[in-house]
Amino acid sequence: MSSTSGAEVSVPIDDFSLSGTLTIGENCKGVVVFAHGSGSSRLSPRNVAVANALVDHGCGTLLFDLLTDAEAADRGNVFDIELLGSRVVSATQWLKLQDDARELPIGYFGASTGAAAALVAAAQLRDTVAAVVSRGGRPDLAGAALPQVTAPTLLIVGSLDSAVLDLNRGAQRKLTCQSRLVVVDGATHLFEEPGTLEQVAQEAGTWFIEKFTG
Repeated sequence: MSSTSGAEVSVPIDDFSLSGTLTIGENCKGVVVFAHGSGSSRLSPRNVAVANALVDHGCGTLLFDLLTDAEAADRGNVFDIELLGSRVVSATQWLKLQDDARELPIGYFGASTGAAAALVAAAQLRDTVAAVVSRGGRPDLAGAALPQVTAPTLLIVGSLDSAVLDLNRGAQRKLTCQSRLVVVDGATHLFEEPGTLEQVAQEAGTWFIEKFTG
C-alpha cells in the first residue's frame, strides 16, 4: 500500500473542534469518513493503511478523532455509540460544506465500535451516505438504528474472530439495506496476519467505488 499525505483539518463540534486529516485527490469518486475503534485515534495504523489504499482506488478520505483527549480518558465515552455517532454526523455535515467535497458521494469506514457509530450516523443521514464498510466491527452495538440504514453495507470479519463473526451475522439479519458479509480466511480481530489487511482494503475499495459510481 502506498503512503498518501493529506491536509490537517479541524472538524467543528459544537463549541470545540477535533483534529483530522483530509485527503482528496484528482478524479476522486467519493470521500470515505473513517470512524476508529475504542481506544484508538485518527492515527490508527490499520485505518491509515486502509485509507492509503482507498486513495489508490480513487477515493478521498477523512480520518478524524471522535473524542477530545479529555473525553477519551473517560472509558464511558469510548463506548457511547450515540455520542460517537453524533460526531460522525457532525464531521459529515462539515465535510459537505468543503468545496472539494460538496458534490462528492460520502462513505463510512468503521472499525470495532466505530462501525456501530458509522451505522448510527448512516441511519440519521439516509440521503447523504452512499456506502458503509465495517472492519472487524461491532454493528450489533448500533441496535435499533440497524433497520434504518439505507446505505449498502459491507461487513468484513476475520474467520478466526468467531465471537465477532457471530455478532456480525446477527446484525446483518437486522439490516434491511443491501448488505454483504465477507469472511477473511485465517484473520483474527485486528487483521494482523500477512495479507489480510490488504484483502480488507481491496474489498472496501471495490465496494466504495462500485457504490460511488453505480
